[in-house]
Parts: sequence; structure tokens; C-alpha cells
Amino acid sequence: MSRISYENDIPVTADVEAESWAAALTPRLAQFAAVARHEHVTRAAQELGVPQSTLSRAMVRLEEDLGVSLFARRGRTVALTPAGRTFLRSVERALAEVDRAAESVRADADPAAGRVSFGFLHTLGTETVPGLIRSFRVDHPRVRFQLVQNYGEAMIERMRAGGLDLCLTSPVPDAPDLVARRLDEQRLRLVVPDDHRLAGRRRVRLAEAASELFVTLEPGYGLRRITDALCAEAGFTPRIAFEGEEAETLRGLVAAGLGVALLPPPAVPRPGVAELTVTAPRAVREIGVAWLDGHPDTPPVAAFKKFLLSRRGQLLP
Repeated sequence: MSRISYENDIPVTADVEAESWAAALTPRLAQFAAVARHEHVTRAAQELGVPQSTLSRAMVRLEEDLGVSLFARRGRTVALTPAGRTFLRSVERALAEVDRAAESVRADADPAAGRVSFGFLHTLGTETVPGLIRSFRVDHPRVRFQLVQNYGEAMIERMRAGGLDLCLTSPVPDAPDLVARRLDEQRLRLVVPDDHRLAGRRRVRLAEAASELFVTLEPGYGLRRITDALCAEAGFTPRIAFEGEEAETLRGLVAAGLGVALLPPPAVPRPGVAELTVTAPRAVREIGVAWLDGHPDTPPVAAFKKFLLSRRGQLLP
């Protein structure tokens, strides 16, 4: 950035660091817009509640920083130069965007009608989350939700980047920058094709499926880590035939006879499969809510967090 000064009425510019443009100009943009609107320094100063001399110096400094004349001056009356008119159009757009941003964040923090950005696992999206939101909105009917479905690690990274307020995930995360609370546990079932050798059973030890091909979620998904850990506890490493991203797709693969899977219960019974209770090892996954440690909550986020914590042991339908 260049700064202009005058010697014998001849402009002389000096370099200023380019990255300081925003820091140098932003405090004076609203002042510039007011002077341009009134075409009078004194009236603009009265509107802004600043001394006329302070405003005059600010406009001179703004022109010096830009290296152009924005105003043609006639005493305290001013008129925009062509450069000033061009600059004003951009300044008005910038100030309007700041106003919109401020109104947006204020609206999101409104206790009655603010916004909660809430992430959850795909397997919780059919019944659990809709039921939770329906119950919460009995007492908070105007709170808005931005809903994000993803696997656990992706949601946590999005939360760290500021894109989520809370997330329901499994396993319950353990990280120094997070606060996580266990809310419930969900039994996992061994899902087999309905013509499978184990299909007539109601209960099964996981070790009885050691020779089977498994269909699982991709590495990085919480349910995949749980599947690997349970198989290891049962004394074997699963042979993976297919990897996917969604539990109901895996059920379809099982129904097609392409393998077996450890999955949470379906929202609606799926034809073509049998779902067996696993007696050993204890096959469950913990569901918990997580948020960033030390991150301030808006009133609607605090209310929804309190609601979720009140549902310990009653989270799942």
C-alpha cells in the first residue's frame, strides 16, 4: 500500500505493507460513507457523534493512505471526485455485508429463535434425531437447526473448524480439546442372509462367524473400529469383502448374500436378512454428545445441550 504526502503541493507516496489495507481503511469506511452522503463534514460529524476536526483529519488520512483524492473541497462542503464515487460504491457494499453478518450472528444467538448447528451419525437420522428435535421444540418452537450427517471423525473435524456446535457420535471421543458425555448404548446385531446357516438362530457368539466374509463401513468410521475391536475380542480378524459408507447399504449387501455384518437395529425391518443377538462378546456401541472445550455457547445451543444431557439412557427409541 502507498501513502501520499505533499511537498510544495506535489504528491509524494510512500510504501505501506499490502496486508495492512483492511486494518488501515476499515475504521474509516463508515465515516467516509457519511461524509459522502451528506456532502458536508460538519453534518456528517454530527450524525456520527465525533468532532468535526477529527472527521476532517480522518478523511485526509484516508486519501493519503489510498494515494487518491476522494473529495473536492469547498470549505466544509465536499463533493465526490470520480475516484470517490467508485470507492463509495464498494464501501457501501462492504458496509451492507457487515450489517448482514452482524444481524445473522445476532439472529443465531437469539434465545427464542436462534440456530443450532448439530451433527449426527447417519444411523441416527431416521428416528433418533427427528424424535429428539420434535421433543426439544415443544418448549423451543422457533429454534432453527442446521443438520449435518456424517461419520464421527469428519464431524469432529468440522466442529473444530467452527462448523458445528454439537455432535452425536460413536464411539464417545476422548480428546483434550473436546468435552464428551455418554448418553446411551445401542446393541449391535450380527446380520446374515435369510438363507444363511445361522439364520434360524436367535442368538450367536461372534466367534461362530469367524469364517465368514464381512461387509463393513470404511476405515475411519466409528462402527468399523467397533467391528474390528469386537472381532479381535472374539479371537479373529474379519475378512472384509465390501466396505461402504452407510449401514442400510450394508444390509442390502448382506441380503444379496455377499457377506455378514455387525450393525445397529434398522428403523424398518429389512427383508432378506436375519438379525441375531450377539451373546459374546458384549456387542454394543456407546452414543455420546461432544462439543469443543471452552467454546462459548449461544443460548439456543446451551438449551439444546442441556436437553440432550437430560436424555441419558433415553436417547434411543
